[in-house]
Amino acid sequence: MVLSDGRRGLALGLAALTIGLAVLAWPAAMTVGAVAIAAGGLIAAAQCWRSGPATWEIMPAGSTARLILCISSGLVALWVASAVTTGTGAPLRFAVVVVLVLMGARMLMSRQAQVVLTGIASLALVLGVAPDLAPGSHGSIPAIVGGLIAAGVMFVPRAGPAEKVGT
Repeated sequence: MVLSDGRRGLALGLAALTIGLAVLAWPAAMTVGAVAIAAGGLIAAAQCWRSGPATWEIMPAGSTARLILCISSGLVALWVASAVTTGTGAPLRFAVVVVLVLMGARMLMSRQAQVVLTGIASLALVLGVAPDLAPGSHGSIPAIVGGLIAAGVMFVPRAGPAEKVGT
């Protein structure tokens, strides 16, 4: 999702993120939450696939900063994975941190509504599974709310190109 501007690349990235988060949430005794995350994320990915121009636009011109962001975050992620994340729930902690950083940066770098909405859906999904990091059980409510927000945000109407007045 960080390296794509087209709807197909964004939808594929959102679907992959959804499946990954659902798989990580399932063993945390969060079956209903994992199903809610999967359903909300896949609905959002399907809506993203259908809306906008049918392009992939992976690594368009001017995406050097995003490529550097991906490489540097991959190196930091490797360090975090090998040195910091140990114990139960380590993969989920790691996924939450990486998605928050990458999607937050991607949303700040973009002016396209579709990219920002996809980033918001991704943040909703990851924040839906984040409460499972705490020792006390929060139940499935955060995951259900995150799935609903992810699915609903993709149905927000997007403004078309601005018309020139007085030309």
